[in-house]
Amino acid sequence: MNQGRTVFSQLCAHLPASSFRRCVARYQSDRYVKNFSCWDQFLCMIFAQLTQRESLRDIEACMRSLPGRLYHLGIHGNVARSTLADANERRDWRTYADFAQVLIGIARRLYRGEALAAELEETVYAFDSTTIDLCLALFPWAPFQKGKAAIKLHTLLDLRGGIPTAVYITHGRIGDVSMLPALQPEAGSFYVFDRGYIDFAQLHRFQQAGAFFVIRSWKNLDYRRRYSRGIDPRTGLRSDQTVILAGKRSAQKYPSALRRIHYVDPERSLRLVFLTNNFRLPPLTVAQLYKCRWQIELFFRWIKQHLRIRTFFGTSENAVKTQIWIAISAYVLAAIVKKRLGLKISLYSFLQVIGVTIFEKTPILRLFDEGRSDSPPCASANQLSLLEL
Repeated sequence: MNQGRTVFSQLCAHLPASSFRRCVARYQSDRYVKNFSCWDQFLCMIFAQLTQRESLRDIEACMRSLPGRLYHLGIHGNVARSTLADANERRDWRTYADFAQVLIGIARRLYRGEALAAELEETVYAFDSTTIDLCLALFPWAPFQKGKAAIKLHTLLDLRGGIPTAVYITHGRIGDVSMLPALQPEAGSFYVFDRGYIDFAQLHRFQQAGAFFVIRSWKNLDYRRRYSRGIDPRTGLRSDQTVILAGKRSAQKYPSALRRIHYVDPERSLRLVFLTNNFRLPPLTVAQLYKCRWQIELFFRWIKQHLRIRTFFGTSENAVKTQIWIAISAYVLAAIVKKRLGLKISLYSFLQVIGVTIFEKTPILRLFDEGRSDSPPCASANQLSLLEL
């Protein structure tokens, strides 16, 4: 009997289809489409991400081997390599970017109560970028270094749950600090940056917006100390000062006072100096906030290892951005389902199990039941065991 829904269908049931249709209508992405809709394209690409497909030929071969199951996966159009390639090439990538933002909004609400290493109630973001190397002959629109091509993913990560809230895709020559103007500071939130993002004019914009920042300082920063607070050297702190910038240009760009905290990491004996515009947090909490920034490095490493964003199914800018945004959607969808089902496992383990059971008609919760047995019961008590022969 054909009962139950496949694991893939159960996952897709968590996708807000009405929001997807609005995104498609916004850019008229299904205009003149007869057989293979944007929804079909999206499901095929999500399937490719979850099952680690290597190429369009791989996707086509896998899906054509199970033609009777495509309808139950929610895919109603004919899956052909050329059709999928044309869809990735021509259909506006912003459709999938907008839908990813819908999923991100759902995930952030679900993970709002997640704990942080630093005891804070406010939202904490980390902003950084990662580079994906490409072949210049195939991707001439993404110049990087001489004879090389690359793209950068500039990502704002909500550290509660590790949810990417904003992703900006640029070619490799775009500097990290030049993306700061794209951020819209939220009053009361904390933003954590590495020292490559020091731009005092932009940091002052965060100050004026009522947002807080924590950033690692340059070694040769020109400043004047106004006064120092008491510290406990046993905690690794070396100083906690209120300073003003002394450089002519930097003082003009950031005329307000800053807090400078000197800290020595006891685990690595690494000296770190932080600048922040928050004067109320304990100095060790500021150091913990910067340590939390490491989550974005882990996020980049994770998506490069477990999602298809380093090898692309198309070479145009539209195809690359489409694939990246659908990969982000797959990541966020997995996070949503894991949270809604209350699974206490890592996202890696969740996706590994989903990837090998995608066609099974088993409730997702049962896939992670420790007492689950996939071996069928013995049909007869008199049947001999193989080891008894």
